[in-house]
Amino acid sequence: MVDIISLKDVTKIYKNVTAVNGVNLQVREGEILGLVGHNGAGKTTILKMIAGILIPTSGTIEVMGRDITRESASIKQHIGYLPEESPLYENMTVQRYLEFFAELYKIPKKMSRQRIGELLDSLNLEERNRYTGDLSKGMRRKVAIARTLLHEPSILVLDEPNSGLDPLTSFFIIDYLKKLNEQGKTIVLSAHNLFHVEYICQRVAIMKNGEIPVCDTMNNIRERLGKREYEVVFKADVALDYPRKEGNYLLTTTDVGRIASLLRDITENNWALVDLSVRQSALEDIYVRLMDDDAL
Repeated sequence: MVDIISLKDVTKIYKNVTAVNGVNLQVREGEILGLVGHNGAGKTTILKMIAGILIPTSGTIEVMGRDITRESASIKQHIGYLPEESPLYENMTVQRYLEFFAELYKIPKKMSRQRIGELLDSLNLEERNRYTGDLSKGMRRKVAIARTLLHEPSILVLDEPNSGLDPLTSFFIIDYLKKLNEQGKTIVLSAHNLFHVEYICQRVAIMKNGEIPVCDTMNNIRERLGKREYEVVFKADVALDYPRKEGNYLLTTTDVGRIASLLRDITENNWALVDLSVRQSALEDIYVRLMDDDAL
């Protein structure tokens, strides 16, 4: 695989605070790479520098073989950036909001109408004539994702794309990103939810205090950390071959694929998701290990 993004000895200092310290990182074309870490670890700063929003204090960032600092304007045409907090213009309808950004991207009107329709359909967003200020948080996030994809970028840089959403909407967005990757998009995202990271990321970079001590495939990280059990508790109006717990159905497994399949069934059949949890937090376990330098 070709490296489409390359960070070489990248450091970012805000006043006297070093947010990112000498990071080297490569993102391969066509992969999903996840950034995980505690709040303040440097994830957002890394993403903003890749997107050309922040300039490194030192080091170089190349995107598609070109220096993002020197050729920011032309490179940004190929990048879709989604910040963690993405306020919308609340006095615009969904349709008009997206048309407005299509105009900024200089997309011809006929093409933009077709593109907007395709995006809203793919995101199951039927409320295109409602004001964005009247939408739920999940629907607003979908609109922000549609805006990010309007100009058909080949690289997506996403900061907590499903932060604060209910479990089913959150999974819908993660599943949607997986489909985009299957269509050829390269995706770099930050996330706290390890289940989502395990489900869609080919590789994961773990950040601690502005550095990346671990960057590897999920299989290798899982081998190092051991298995984790996921548990889904749900209600269904039909008889199913699952164990019961206090009148609910229960699935406990280490296979994230089985969890993903069950979540789809719950959504498609309008069953009720009662709880989705990790028996033991793998992310916390990663940080316990990171506290001990000998464990790496």
